[in-house]
Amino acid sequence: MSKPDSRTGQRPPRANTDLLQKGILIAFIGLAVLLSPYFIKSPELQATVAASSLVGWFALVLGAALIGQYPPAAPG
Repeated sequence: MSKPDSRTGQRPPRANTDLLQKGILIAFIGLAVLLSPYFIKSPELQATVAASSLVGWFALVLGAALIGQYPPAAPG
């Protein structure tokens, strides 16, 4: 990851975009882990995925935190 600009304290635009993309991807994975037990037909696999719901919640919160780090668009 790029270093913050020492004059403004902001990350370069490319680093911001990468952060947003990673946040969206991780949040999507978290949602998939949390919602997939409802769509899986095999009871054994459904129980296994349902038991990993803590991982899904962690991924969802981490993705939301990364998305929250994305700076808002400048007005104008």
